[in-house]
Amino acid sequence: MTTLLGIGSRISHTEFGDGVVINLKATGYTITFLQHGVKVLKFDTPLTILEAIEPDGDLVSLFDVEQALARVLQRWSDQTEVVPLGDKWKGGKLILKPGRTDLVPKEMPIDGFFHKIVMVRDRLRVLEQRINASNLDDEEKVNIQQYITRIYGSLTSFNLLFKNQNQQFVGEKVLLLFFHVVLG
Repeated sequence: MTTLLGIGSRISHTEFGDGVVINLKATGYTITFLQHGVKVLKFDTPLTILEAIEPDGDLVSLFDVEQALARVLQRWSDQTEVVPLGDKWKGGKLILKPGRTDLVPKEMPIDGFFHKIVMVRDRLRVLEQRINASNLDDEEKVNIQQYITRIYGSLTSFNLLFKNQNQQFVGEKVLLLFFHVVLG
């Protein structure tokens, strides 16, 4: 049976030379070698142990925790995901022509308008997350969620701008999913 090495263990490898274990993954060690940089080696790779350090009981490294935390923060923060505009709209203009002849039409790039729509969608999602995480009782959460669902429904008019259907606005389905999650 192979001895499991902890972070900080010093080893020697026939090809890469001396190194230090800097991380443990599910499949092997991440080792920094003096001459060859960082390599990932399977647990069963033949190594000469120069100094063994006992592994932590939970086998979770700081790197893994940081990576997981970064993914969670990105998912739940107020960051906008990259949402592509439909190809047929790229480089296009949105023209707002007033009903009055004494006023000048307003033009803006569709890309900029689309970006604003995506920002509204993302902020609605953050609002939903904050409501769900709040101390409001379930009835209050449902009442607020109904308004958000109606907003999504109103914004479905802009779905023709989205390249990917899974990134479009959805109205009533959102409310049904909310009922399922919150009320079980």
